[in-house]
Amino acid sequence: MTGSNGSSAEVLSDAIGAIYDCALDPLKWPAACRTIASLCESTAGGICVHDLRHTQNDQLFVFGYQQQFLEELGRNYAESPMASSDVVANIGEVKALSIESYDFYETRFFHDVLKKFGLRDIIWFPALRTGGRMASMHVSRDETAPQFGEREIGFLKLLSPHVCRTLAISDALDIRTVRTEMLERTLDGLASGVYLTARDGRVVYMNATAERQVRRGRAIRLVNDRLFPTDPGARAVLKQAIDQAGLDGIDMESSAHSLAIPHADGTGYVATCLPVASGHRRSAVAPFAASCAVFMQDPVHAPLMPGEAFARLHHLTGGELRVLLALAGGLGGKEAAEMLGISEPTLRTHLQRLYAKTGTSRQAKLLQLLHNSTPPIQPRQLPAHGA
Repeated sequence: MTGSNGSSAEVLSDAIGAIYDCALDPLKWPAACRTIASLCESTAGGICVHDLRHTQNDQLFVFGYQQQFLEELGRNYAESPMASSDVVANIGEVKALSIESYDFYETRFFHDVLKKFGLRDIIWFPALRTGGRMASMHVSRDETAPQFGEREIGFLKLLSPHVCRTLAISDALDIRTVRTEMLERTLDGLASGVYLTARDGRVVYMNATAERQVRRGRAIRLVNDRLFPTDPGARAVLKQAIDQAGLDGIDMESSAHSLAIPHADGTGYVATCLPVASGHRRSAVAPFAASCAVFMQDPVHAPLMPGEAFARLHHLTGGELRVLLALAGGLGGKEAAEMLGISEPTLRTHLQRLYAKTGTSRQAKLLQLLHNSTPPIQPRQLPAHGA
């Protein structure tokens, strides 16, 4: 398929891949939104989150709009044709303002909100409903361009199912509005102990696994609200790592490292210290005012690596990971392609790339590698006692 703007099947395939990459890394949504808008020959767009209970409208990953317009849209969203339409519309159902209402250009919403800021038309679709909130993706055109036609609506119809699936996977509604209790539920599901510490070393949060580790009191304890390894050498090194994580301007990637938290009987944990005081990690743990995250794992009982970590280890794209997980679930090639909404040749192309990236040559070997993969932990050697 090739559109008048040169949008080929390959371009659409790349756009779909970019959408699914957002499930692995939600920070890629701004670029994906721009790609979708470009295919629809639009200069503005993004994701809108509407709180039905509090009549609140939030914009995520938006671009191309004046801030005053976004504020005006929020105040008047309840009167827009989008709000009333989304109540009854199916998820993924694409509509255009100029088509939704016959006399749209005579409405107060058009004159006082859109025309006031030079906008002519918006196409959108509801992408996710969760609790009392709804998310929709939209792109728009200003008054220098014609209203949207069937061609642009057709492009969005091709992409909307993939956006809806990706949002359902990652629930990007909570990227900017993450709540403490939601983060706690996520962390409590981890097999590793998670300790969030403040700049002064105090533990401000422990997940369920961490609480069990502390209660056992063998390799790690809590003394004066601070992590206290039973091994003196580990105690000094862990304190140094936590102190370093709290420094301003710390290089978050190079400063992340692992260290051993041993016990006298030969058991213990591997701890990984990760600075979280700046960058996107800071926003994720903002409710806890933490500067360092300590992940404590028993290497003897390391769980199987989740798909996301496996994908990052082998530099897989979102599309490649989807194919891998579909096959790992026992589906054949045809069934996997149907479930993922891609052709069998496309699935085979993804499979060949998976072989190349993982150093395998057969599907059985690839799935065995996924099954056998465990976290690549390399504990750092501790100094001798008293050093």
